[in-house]
Amino acid sequence: MNTPICDFIDGYRAAKKVRLHMPGHKGKGAYSRDITEISGADVLYSPRGIILDSERNAAALFNAARTVYSTEGSSLCIRAMVRLCVLYAKKRGKNPLIVAGANAHRTFLSALAFSDAKCEWIRSDSLLSCPISASEAKAAIEKYDPVALYVTSPDYLGNRLDIGALSQVCHENGVLLIVDNAHGAYLKFVGKEHPIDLGADMCCDSAHKTLPSLTGGAYLHISAAAPEEFCEWADDAMAVFASTSPSYLTLYSLDKTNAFLAQNGAKKAEIVAKRVQKLKKSLQKLGFTVLCGEPFKLTVLPKSYGYEGGELAAILSESGVVCEFYDPDHVVMMFSFSSSLADFTATENAFAAVVRRFPITSAPPAIVAAKRVMTVREAMNLPFETVPTDRAKGRILASSSVSCPPAVPILICGEEIDDGAVEAFKYYGIQEVKVVAECDEKEKI
Repeated sequence: MNTPICDFIDGYRAAKKVRLHMPGHKGKGAYSRDITEISGADVLYSPRGIILDSERNAAALFNAARTVYSTEGSSLCIRAMVRLCVLYAKKRGKNPLIVAGANAHRTFLSALAFSDAKCEWIRSDSLLSCPISASEAKAAIEKYDPVALYVTSPDYLGNRLDIGALSQVCHENGVLLIVDNAHGAYLKFVGKEHPIDLGADMCCDSAHKTLPSLTGGAYLHISAAAPEEFCEWADDAMAVFASTSPSYLTLYSLDKTNAFLAQNGAKKAEIVAKRVQKLKKSLQKLGFTVLCGEPFKLTVLPKSYGYEGGELAAILSESGVVCEFYDPDHVVMMFSFSSSLADFTATENAFAAVVRRFPITSAPPAIVAAKRVMTVREAMNLPFETVPTDRAKGRILASSSVSCPPAVPILICGEEIDDGAVEAFKYYGIQEVKVVAECDEKEKI
């Protein structure tokens, strides 16, 4: 597979021209491949040359009708997907309503705030997982008549939904299926379990999470079965939210990633998946409880071994193994095409050195739906104030108040904070929350 972006940048670098254009470092030292949209470098979100050629390579790899690059992660792609749903609904005279799993990334909330989209939620009692079945999806579709169903699969813990079954239900009812596949770009090369292959209309992939791309590298994929307008509208939908100064280092890495996947994707994916599976079995023999979800992710439930997640993560870090994420109930580790055999060995040895203790039996608080007072858009576009969690009961949540990772909201913006929400905030270490500001009588007048 050719690499048009890499070839142009490497050629420009070798020419050693005087750079009287941005960026300000002028290509000196380690930044020689970092350029801007000069003549010949094409224009992201209005591509006609090397970027379009590279995006077509990516589309061919992922069996997409159109693939658009992001140098601002899947967050940008999520906002664009919501915008496309709104445009599609309005063109057809439909209500721009989306049904979504409540474990959506907080970026989905900002997408709702930036658009005219409305949302109804499918809930579970878990913060990070929302196991939506085809029957649940069908019931929600029949109840709300949405333009799209939005799901997160894989979720942060590695759980996957039956995208094929959800796709069938959606399309039988004239509804789009939109998938946040940020953690699963590599699934294309493991049994062809990528959302586009399974019937999704659109999905986002974070190339930087599991593929050998720089941070910020991501794909927006549009299926051949999606409304034909999406391919035409995609660049504009991205440009509305995107920086006009894309990172060419990130574009370079996406272009290079395409070539790597074309040559090595399936072979390397099989090797990594087998190593992860072997590691999971080894940890189970040691007595650890392991979630056997997606092929490149290791999620351990530490309490059964006598630790909370933060404790176990600290012990592993002392052994030289740094996890992706932890909370009291989980420790999450992500492997990729770049993970070496030595990395797997070091991880197994670090776990083997952990002293087993009596199990911890405490459970996380159930996440329950709270009273909706206003829409996400209304809540996020009002003045807010920050208050201690202990004093937040009865207030309206203005911002998701969760860090990334995992960036999954405990409560939806616009909902009233109740005792259950306060308990959950405190359990996950959130000491302050942003709430809609109260105004005095003069301000109301």
